[in-house]
Amino acid sequence: KIFTRGPDAFESSGSPMAPRHAELLILLATAARCASLPPFATRSAAARALPRARAARAAVRGAESTAGWDPNGVPPPLDVRTVAPARADTVVGWEAEGVPPPRDGDFVDVFCRGVNAACRASVVGPFRAAAAIRPSATVGGKPGSSLAPAGFWEKALSPPELPPISRPAWLVIAASVPTLLGWYGWYKFSTEEELFWEELRESGRATGCGGYGTLLPFVYAVGIGGAGKLLSVPHAEVLVEIGSVWILAGQVNLYRRVNEIWATGVPTSSEIELEGPGESQAVAGGEPPLHAWWALLPPPLDVIVGLRQLHFLARRNAAGRGEAWAGDAVAETLFPFISAPRFTLRKLARTPSMWFWFTAGMTDFEQDWLKD
Repeated sequence: KIFTRGPDAFESSGSPMAPRHAELLILLATAARCASLPPFATRSAAARALPRARAARAAVRGAESTAGWDPNGVPPPLDVRTVAPARADTVVGWEAEGVPPPRDGDFVDVFCRGVNAACRASVVGPFRAAAAIRPSATVGGKPGSSLAPAGFWEKALSPPELPPISRPAWLVIAASVPTLLGWYGWYKFSTEEELFWEELRESGRATGCGGYGTLLPFVYAVGIGGAGKLLSVPHAEVLVEIGSVWILAGQVNLYRRVNEIWATGVPTSSEIELEGPGESQAVAGGEPPLHAWWALLPPPLDVIVGLRQLHFLARRNAAGRGEAWAGDAVAETLFPFISAPRFTLRKLARTPSMWFWFTAGMTDFEQDWLKD
């Protein structure tokens, strides 16, 4: 009532103390409202509240002359001009330092930050603390120095970090298979969260929803929809379908972002050579390695682009942390198509040397319909 009506809320109160505290109550109500809003909306809420607070101040001054208020016995009303507006950037810790608010009209950035903040707020505090992104210096390096690559358990159990952790394909497979893809959910969360904050800190703009905003809508939709189907709730399957579309769209967007990162290069590394079957490719200015739309194809083609994303992002992250690439036998030897430079579906079909380690010596097929 105070927030919406301002000093008019006191017209029928009949209390001589009400006008005296009108402005303070306006500001307290504003603070309470801002606490319940998404972080990026707090500045506009505070701005809308200032005219009401000034009107309350005028009402208080009018009450001084009409109610015989003794200004010597009561402190003057708070000057609202000394109240700083709420911060519009969205973060909870060190990672938000220097992150600007979304630009006017940038609805993609506003949407991504809003979804991430809303989903983060839905998680209990202990998990948020355990999954909070941290600077990579906490693993043993120093800011600005090259970090020695961590071992399997350090990488598998680490929360998200900046610069992002290099998690090669062999590690992701080794941790995901025994856990029935449970650990892959942690990988997905960590990777998306790292890219989210890296984008915000480097460009001031987010084009993905982060780990919280990408994973939790899918989990909530599938969990609630699945429970609804078990309880025979009408149309519960729609929630499951919405969750599936959401996670698939997020996967396509992830591939797009990996392509952008690869094409623009890695500032902390001069060049990384990609060894494929008779070909090589460099990170800096290299051709984007992924076809993002392959995520929409049926298995196993969607798995192919997913494995390639693991490899190329791991190579890029290793360079960003100043780590020497230790190699990946799974991606570079056992399944060469994972580490090969960008190729088409026809090239994959006519080049058996890219398929498996035991087909590495086979010659290409020469059928005309397989040529690009």
